[in-house]
Amino acid sequence: MNDTRLFLGSRREFLKTTGRIAAVSALASAGVPWVHAAGSDLLQVALIGCGGRGSGAASQALSTKTGPIKLVAMADVFENKLNRSVESLRKEHPAKFDVPPERQFLGFDAYKKAMDCLKPGDIAIFATPPAFRWVHFTYAIQKGLNVFMEKPVTVDGPTTRRMLKLAEEADKKNLKVGVGLMVRHCKGRQELHKRIQDGEIGELSYFRAYRMGGVAGTAGPKPANLSETLYQTQRFHAFLWSGGGLFSDYNIHQIDECCWMKNAWPVKAHATGGRHFRGSSLDQNFDNYSVEYTFEDGTKLFFIGRSEAGCHSEFASYAHGTRGSAIVSTAAHTPGRVRIFKGQNMTRENMTWAFPQPEPNPYQLEWDDLVSAIRENKPYNEAARGAIASLVTSMGRMAAHTGQIIEYDQILNHEHEFAPDVDKLTVDGPAPLKAGPDGKYPVPEPGKKKDREY
Repeated sequence: MNDTRLFLGSRREFLKTTGRIAAVSALASAGVPWVHAAGSDLLQVALIGCGGRGSGAASQALSTKTGPIKLVAMADVFENKLNRSVESLRKEHPAKFDVPPERQFLGFDAYKKAMDCLKPGDIAIFATPPAFRWVHFTYAIQKGLNVFMEKPVTVDGPTTRRMLKLAEEADKKNLKVGVGLMVRHCKGRQELHKRIQDGEIGELSYFRAYRMGGVAGTAGPKPANLSETLYQTQRFHAFLWSGGGLFSDYNIHQIDECCWMKNAWPVKAHATGGRHFRGSSLDQNFDNYSVEYTFEDGTKLFFIGRSEAGCHSEFASYAHGTRGSAIVSTAAHTPGRVRIFKGQNMTRENMTWAFPQPEPNPYQLEWDDLVSAIRENKPYNEAARGAIASLVTSMGRMAAHTGQIIEYDQILNHEHEFAPDVDKLTVDGPAPLKAGPDGKYPVPEPGKKKDREY
């Protein structure tokens, strides 16, 4: 079963097997387990990508309680981010912070230097823009390192295929891999998932999800003190090659949590969207998206995203069944405040169950689960699932950007790789995306560009 063809074959075969991937791939692993920190109980951590997400992940790693753990190396391409993260983490975890100046690294090759400070079985955190995820994961596997990587983990078909193969390589070395889709570690959502699977709201009819807020993912003119490559890396929400745009980065959680409740992945996406209120921004995003995802049994997931000022805001996910309905997310990733209702009117008088409050923090729970798996040598590899969730998200984005119905197999096997030489980037070298003579970057043109997003 530990075969990349499992992911690259027919959609039908793929959908039948994805629910068993984690357990089967772990059992198929025949490699000798790495012993963390050369046999001691100490786990060492390297942080690659020192923005807010990376700093938060490192703090949660250092907050685990199952044994000694230290942060020993940090890397970024931006000195100001590195310095802020150093000061923040040193202040927050003084006893677990061991990153002297000689283990603080800058540059596109800094990830290697940070991971070189670790021993097999230690942990590397990847919180850079997702374009770099496969590059860093490749090196971590070579070094025998366990990994925590932020979502999304891919931005297009070619990088998804690459990550799926790397997930298999990690299994062969018995490496533990966490992916930052922390909602799946939420105790409330786990209980809701069980109740939905047990039929508490009847047969599932459809899902709805909303991520609607203010203006986001914009990009002004490139500052004179930044190279083109650094500019596009820094503004990763604005450019498809570096971050998958705001659609991939913002919306993956709610798309993934609905697919989890369904226990399936969509087989196609039909979408609309428009770029109406971006002003003078140079980004590649639309400011509104509406996606109809279809599962193999015909069930629908309707997703609406909007980034426009002055409009109704909503952050929520809902499941509807033949006997009732459920709230998957209320107003944020945490607390979810999940609830079940009789019928379709989600009113207090119709509520039949709610998860007790306060809820444990899923951002910490995902780290507790990963570190426990490392220390107890339990099967744990979320890389394939994270790659699939990223691809399904990109499928909806591609449907909106091309104006075509996009099927799962189509985007998985698509040949347009947004940044094929991302592993060769240098600070002053050419950027993956070039502006036109008017100083603007290419944007999606649905109906005109039908086979690629730009």
